[in-house]
Amino acid sequence: MKHIFALLLTFYMATASAQEFNQEIELENGQKLLVGKINLDGLRSEPYNQWFQNGLDLYEVDNTLVPLFENALKGHHIQLFLGTWCGDSRREVPRIIKILEMAQFPMDQLEIIALDRRQDHYKRSPTGEEKGLNIIKVPTLIFFKDGKEVNRIVESPLESLEEDMAQILLKKSYTPNYAY
Repeated sequence: MKHIFALLLTFYMATASAQEFNQEIELENGQKLLVGKINLDGLRSEPYNQWFQNGLDLYEVDNTLVPLFENALKGHHIQLFLGTWCGDSRREVPRIIKILEMAQFPMDQLEIIALDRRQDHYKRSPTGEEKGLNIIKVPTLIFFKDGKEVNRIVESPLESLEEDMAQILLKKSYTPNYAY
């Protein structure tokens, strides 16, 4: 009996502490949004997969630049803030994911956070991952090394995603759009 109780307690603790991914809300107009921590499965689900898969299929990664930063990239943790309702996010996020996949980035080092668009929750997530990070535009791609922010790409790249990532990861001078 003790073993069953211990097993049930362990199961309860594991499920209670498990992170919920791909939380979906529906607006009054019927539009659905993802909010909070999400993963690629969420982006590959209806209705988000329409723009996500299309963006992946159409984007051609600059294969000459990715090898320049591929190794440096693996030493970083990345947070990607987006809005599944946002045109810029719908354009840039599939491109970002395709570049990370091309660079063989360990996806467990990528944290994707979908922000809300409702007036009382605008550009916030249910669990507050954006707090203290000055997220003013989406998408925002933040590179961290040893727990410290290295730099970010805000809303859209200055040159191209590959060029901007190379500048950041190779420690060149880079000032993102909407620098704070």
